[in-house]
Amino acid sequence: MKFLILTLCVTAVFADWRPLDSDEMKLVKTSWEKVKHNEVDILYNIFKQNPDIQAKFTQFAGKDLETLKGTTSFATHATRIVSFLSDFILLMENNKNLPGIKVIVNQMGQNHKNRGVTKDQFNEFKNTFFEYMHASGDLQHAWNDAFDNLYYIVFSNLDGHPVA
Repeated sequence: MKFLILTLCVTAVFADWRPLDSDEMKLVKTSWEKVKHNEVDILYNIFKQNPDIQAKFTQFAGKDLETLKGTTSFATHATRIVSFLSDFILLMENNKNLPGIKVIVNQMGQNHKNRGVTKDQFNEFKNTFFEYMHASGDLQHAWNDAFDNLYYIVFSNLDGHPVA
């Protein structure tokens, strides 16, 4: 009986977090390695296709995107986003890193909640990112699973319930 209760508790903890299998992890890592140095390009595409996301960032709101693209502040912010995703991907490789993942993603989720970023805008980000990655088939499935894990924690924060 104790084993059953323990199993149910462990299952409940991971109910919304599904570790990627080795093939998915390889697809995510390999595809990320190809684009992670294009941070300005990635953010430019996100903002170009989703001006409502750009408007959530006070340093970029209402400014011409073409002009912003060449600025240090834009490059710095783009690097922050890419660095966050790189850290997330690295940590996802080992299930023992889940506590660390929760810390960084809870912080990011709370920061974006404070800016009024919505779940719809996070999904816009994901969809635009998939387009940028030319993700389809197995690659899209792997990235979707990675984003499901990420957004499980982020959306919990947006709902006012950080993941413990």
